[in-house]
Amino acid sequence: RFERILNLDPSTMSSAGFDRHLTIFSPEGRLYQVEYAFKAINTDNITSIGIRGKDCSVVITQKKIPDKLIVPETVTRMFQLTEHHGCVMTGMIADARHQVERARHEAAEWRYKYGYEIPLDMLARRVADISQLYTQQAAMRPLGCTMMLIGMDEEHGPQLFKCDPAGYFVGYKATSAGVKMIEANNALEKKIRKNPEWDRTQTIEAAISTLSTIVSMDFKPSEIEVGVVCAEEPKFRLLSEDELEKHLTNIAEQD
Repeated sequence: RFERILNLDPSTMSSAGFDRHLTIFSPEGRLYQVEYAFKAINTDNITSIGIRGKDCSVVITQKKIPDKLIVPETVTRMFQLTEHHGCVMTGMIADARHQVERARHEAAEWRYKYGYEIPLDMLARRVADISQLYTQQAAMRPLGCTMMLIGMDEEHGPQLFKCDPAGYFVGYKATSAGVKMIEANNALEKKIRKNPEWDRTQTIEAAISTLSTIVSMDFKPSEIEVGVVCAEEPKFRLLSEDELEKHLTNIAEQD
């Protein structure tokens, strides 16, 4: 029977049940449920981008209001985790809120235990460790979302991390998540090939113009959210619509 399973055609994987069990590897060494979690990130048709500049880190995402009856101010994918750390969530928003609450809990526990704010790399590691745990216990399922974290580090300056549903995390100069991730990463690679020393304004406008190009849209201030952390103002905050309007005008004038 074991030999029959090993010789199964990939098209029969579903009937063999390998895609139904979180904790069982397929004969090719794949965990289908984890792969499906990555696909779930694209269900909202949203793309997010993060860029690390010389003295700041920036995250940007699309803001889509699915229903005209919804109050726009209550819809967000940007979340503050600590006073100085924030994140943008891409994927299933209910899963995203759960992950944000857990990250806030871990950050608060660290401050209570050690008396100072959790470093961003340790917070990213903790979030990734919890996500990895969800891939090996049948009582849970992987979360269908990606967390992109930004913050300032006293030793290393601006930082940008991304955690995925498989429990993998790593630091980036620039990265993206969502439905247009491949196109965004290609565009970002071209922009930062020469490792530019962008200041705060240049980093924000590079993020906005990259997102605008890959989704083929000219944004209004109400259609995007931008979160910033910089050396002069190390607290995580969202840009207001007036600030976004200025940056959008600058980009339009450059074009």
